[in-house]
Amino acid sequence: MQIQVVKSKIHRVKVTGADLNYIGSITVDETLMDASNIIEGEKVSIVNINNGERFETYVIKGERNSGEITLNGPAARKVQKDDIIIIISYATLEFEEAKTFKPWIIFPNETNNSLT
Repeated sequence: MQIQVVKSKIHRVKVTGADLNYIGSITVDETLMDASNIIEGEKVSIVNINNGERFETYVIKGERNSGEITLNGPAARKVQKDDIIIIISYATLEFEEAKTFKPWIIFPNETNNSLT
């Protein structure tokens, strides 16, 4: 049996932009991607702390150490600049493997999305 578990989580980052006129996705600072083990093109769930919205999209790489968290395309309608969101990715694992799996969870500074 296989189950889905949390693989990666960027807990509470501030949205720096929302670009409705883009084809879609979420742009994430490459430093945050590396620290959370999320790769470009990976499917993620977004949870908006400010309004309760939950939706899925995919990640594109943002400039390293920029703090950028930009929702693009239709997802831009579900957030506003300065909203606080959680970014989560999942993995499908065998049940026994899932019991010992440890996800990559990071807690950036909410004011500038840095890791320090």
